[in-house]
Amino acid sequence: MKTVTSFFDRMVQRYLPDAFLFAIILTIAVFFIGLLFTGNGPIEMVQFWGNGFWGLLEFAMQMSLVVITGYILASTNVVKKYLSKLSKIAKTPAQAIILVTFVALIACFINYGFGLVVGALFATHVARQVPTADYRLLIASAYSGFLIWHGGFSGSVPLTIATSGHFLEGQVGIIPITETLFSPYNLFIVITLLVALPLFNRYLLSGVSANKTYFAEKVQQIEEEPYTHTNIQPTTPAEKLENSSIVSMIIGFLGLSFIVYYFVTNGFNLNINIVNFIFLFLGIILHKTPRQFLDNVSQGVKNAGAIIIQFPFYAGIMGMMVDSGISEVLSMWFVNISTEYTLPFLSFISAGIVNFFIPSGGGQWAIQGPIMIEAALEIGADTSKTAMGIAWGDAWTNMIQPFWALPALAIAGLKVRDIMGFCVMILIFSFIPISIGLLFF
Repeated sequence: MKTVTSFFDRMVQRYLPDAFLFAIILTIAVFFIGLLFTGNGPIEMVQFWGNGFWGLLEFAMQMSLVVITGYILASTNVVKKYLSKLSKIAKTPAQAIILVTFVALIACFINYGFGLVVGALFATHVARQVPTADYRLLIASAYSGFLIWHGGFSGSVPLTIATSGHFLEGQVGIIPITETLFSPYNLFIVITLLVALPLFNRYLLSGVSANKTYFAEKVQQIEEEPYTHTNIQPTTPAEKLENSSIVSMIIGFLGLSFIVYYFVTNGFNLNINIVNFIFLFLGIILHKTPRQFLDNVSQGVKNAGAIIIQFPFYAGIMGMMVDSGISEVLSMWFVNISTEYTLPFLSFISAGIVNFFIPSGGGQWAIQGPIMIEAALEIGADTSKTAMGIAWGDAWTNMIQPFWALPALAIAGLKVRDIMGFCVMILIFSFIPISIGLLFF
C-alpha cells in the first residue's frame, strides 16, 4: 500500500498541472479527437466549442454560491462550535481519516452539494484537532464521499427517470426509486462503500507516514481564526442600519419561512438551490448584522475564483463532445460489444470515460441515456440497472476529474495535485464494489 500510494502521489505531484491548465489541455485534446474520429473540420470544432462555452453559467453560479455560502455559514460561531465538537471524536490520524470519510459519505448521500461543502469544512476542523494527520489525505477523504452521490437521494439519473414527463418516458415509462436507489445492487454498492471506504482511506496513511508534516503550514493557516468583524461604534444612519440585527432578523425570517414552505410542499427534496438558500439565510441570521455578514462574504468570494474561470472551459468541452458526436461514437462502441448481461457494467465503464469530458450527471444522462436505454430494450437488458450503470460511471471518475473537486479545494486552500494521487487509489478501490454490484446482484 505504501509503495503504490507513494508512486501515484509522486507522479501526480510531478506531472499533473494546475486545474486550470488541466482544463485547457483537455480542451485541446477533445478538439483533435473530434478532428480525427468524427469527420468534423477545424472550423466546425471551434464553432462547437464557442457555442457551448457559456452553457454552464447557471451551474457555475450555483457552485460558486456553494463555496461562498458554505464559507459564510462555517465562519459563524455556532457552526464552528458544533463542527469543532464533532471533530473531537478523532484522537489519532487514523481516526481522523475514518471520521472525515464517513461524515462526507453520509452528507453526499443526502445531497451532493451539501456533502461537498460539509465534507471539506469538517476536514479543516478535524485537522485542527489532529494536526499530525496528513492534511492532503484529510481533504481527499472528504472528497471521496462524493463517490456515493449518484446512488443517493440527489442522484440526477434515478430521480429523473422516477419523475413523470422525463424525456425517455415513452421508452421505459416511470422507473420508481425502489428499482434504482433501493435495488439490491445499489444498496450493496452504497453499504459497501460506507463501510469499506473509510477503512481503505485509513490505510492510505501508510503511503504518507513520512510526510505527516508536509502541509503543516496549511494546518497552521486553518488554525488561525477566520476574518472577524471589528466592532466600530456606528455614528451615521447608514452605519447604524448596517449594524442593525433587526434587518438581518427580518430578512432571515422571510428566508426561513420559504424553507419551511418548500419542505412542506415538496417533502425532503434537497437540490443545489435549496441547499444554497438554506446556507445563505442561516448565515445571515447567525452573523446577526448585515455588516458582519458582508465582511465574511468578501472573504468567501476569494475562494470561488477557480470555479468562475474554469467552468466555461468545461462547458466548451461539453459542446465539442456533444455537437461533434464524440460522445455518441464512444457510447455506440460499448453498445456494440455488449450483451444482455454485460450492458449495465459496460454502461458504467463508458459513462466513466465520458464523464471525464462531460462532468455533469444530468448532462451526461441526456447524451448517453437515449443510446444506452435503446440498446437495453433491443437486447433485453435491465433498463433500470443500465441507467444506474451510467449513474455510477458518472460518480466513479469524478475522483480523477478536477471539475467537482474545485469547491472542496477552494475551501481547503489546496491545489488539485495535492489530493489527486490519493484519489487515483480511491478510484481503483471503488471499481471493485461497483463492478460486483452491477455484475452479480
